[in-house]
Amino acid sequence: MVLTIRGVLSHTASQGASVHSGLRPVWLHQLPHFRPSFFGSSRPLIAAALRSSHTSRALQQVRAQSSSNGAQHNGSGEYDFDLFTIGAGSGGVRAARWAASNYGIKAAICEMPFARKASDVAGGAGGTCVLRGCVPKKLMVYGGEFGQAFKDSVGFGWDAEVPGITWQRLMENKNKELDRLNGVYMKLLDSAGVEYIEGRGKVVDAHTVEVNGQKYTAKNILIAVGGRATKLPIPGAEHAIISDDILDLPELPKKLAIVGGGYIALEFAGIYNNFGAETHVVYRQPLPLRGFDEEVRKFVAEQYELHGLNLHPEATPTEIKKGPDGKLTLISESKQHGKVVLEGLDQVLLATGRKPNTRNLGCEEAGVELDEKSGAVKVDEYSRTSVPSIYAVGDVTDRVNLTPVALMEGMAFAKHVFGGDPEGKPDYEYIPSAVFSSPPIANVGLTEEEAVEQYKNVDIFTSSYKPMKNTLSGNEGRGFMKILVAADTDTVVGVHLIGPETAEIIQGFAVAVKMGVSKSMMDTVVGVHPSSAEELVTMRTPTRQVRDKALVPA
Repeated sequence: MVLTIRGVLSHTASQGASVHSGLRPVWLHQLPHFRPSFFGSSRPLIAAALRSSHTSRALQQVRAQSSSNGAQHNGSGEYDFDLFTIGAGSGGVRAARWAASNYGIKAAICEMPFARKASDVAGGAGGTCVLRGCVPKKLMVYGGEFGQAFKDSVGFGWDAEVPGITWQRLMENKNKELDRLNGVYMKLLDSAGVEYIEGRGKVVDAHTVEVNGQKYTAKNILIAVGGRATKLPIPGAEHAIISDDILDLPELPKKLAIVGGGYIALEFAGIYNNFGAETHVVYRQPLPLRGFDEEVRKFVAEQYELHGLNLHPEATPTEIKKGPDGKLTLISESKQHGKVVLEGLDQVLLATGRKPNTRNLGCEEAGVELDEKSGAVKVDEYSRTSVPSIYAVGDVTDRVNLTPVALMEGMAFAKHVFGGDPEGKPDYEYIPSAVFSSPPIANVGLTEEEAVEQYKNVDIFTSSYKPMKNTLSGNEGRGFMKILVAADTDTVVGVHLIGPETAEIIQGFAVAVKMGVSKSMMDTVVGVHPSSAEELVTMRTPTRQVRDKALVPA
């Protein structure tokens, strides 16, 4: 006979089950669950990201084990904490706060001392996004946009010349805001009753964490240590900087090179170009933004060159040299031009990727499986590792490395483990994202290439337009919009935007796409006029059509 216990914490359930010694308890999070999907399979990119975490045989065995929120430690069942979180970034803080404030558990979180540049001994509450990622980057995006705005204002009657920038003032004001946000995160943890322990955490075993030589026991451990920028293994790499550094430069560089063609590289290229620096972008692919929609990639490259950026595609960096005057030289091998030498550089930014922060974390010694190639923590669909009482969320798992995704994973973990929610697992379907480049990019759903592969019959709607703001300013920048529709069902499966305010526009359309909106339904919506967003509901005729994966002749 089976006793199913719902709506209580597992330790309470175990007490109730023990009263009925002849009954076998079944934990709520072990019950099978079936959720119908309105969208079919997940987008291939998300699926690929999940496959990269390699759900192993050990993880499959963990799913079948009865864990009661973590097996008993030394048979005593007594721990210092119900939850100990390593890493006070977005995912870790969300999980600890939610679990402590909503389920009354005893929680602790550890983080290294606050610093604007991460290291083996420095970090800070707020993590990468708040302290050395999304937030300071977006502040600098805003700062750079004023440069273009001053130029554009002439066409609207303003006579003022483009003023200079006091770089040190920007850095000081930006750093004050980061200090404030670090304090906000500390207060949020305190108000939720989460004990904050400063220092580097290390997993000792299934229920023990060590911080600065002090050991703490916990029924559940959550690893949320994020990732770290990496450098290319080329001669002279020590002269280059990473994303942490470029957010806190003492002086505005007059000339810099950025190595990499991903979103981080393009964002900083746009920022420093808008601040007036001569900016070069060197990348190995024919186009930047690998993995994005091919048409979007081409359009962005054209717009970057239009705005004065120097792009060097299909070029592989081989060496960085530093001269006696402190200036840098970046040497690359290009398929198009042979050897490319960029001299007189004030800075070289290596934006060539990030790596999960699992070094010296104690995972392997504690039995937590890591991906052999990336070093990411392997987890199942509930963010559980190969050790039943240890979980991981955020960039350290290398699933979908976005701050809102880490927040979602942290919330799902807390609801599942402490709230008994059988549906408490992250949902990676139709995640919107934005690149704060110049111009900005936003998207949700499939690329054209993915849509054709998945649905075979696809209608593609596109529009290239000149924003109204640019009609008087003389700014030659253009916008671009694209809608992908599964033709057999009339379902919108992808939206891609380039241009001003696209990050703000995509959020609302992401809701519609996730709910399974049809193209015919979008066509009934009245546009907001005059606006760029109205373009999305006025594209009525397909630009091109694909049937059985082949382009239909015009």
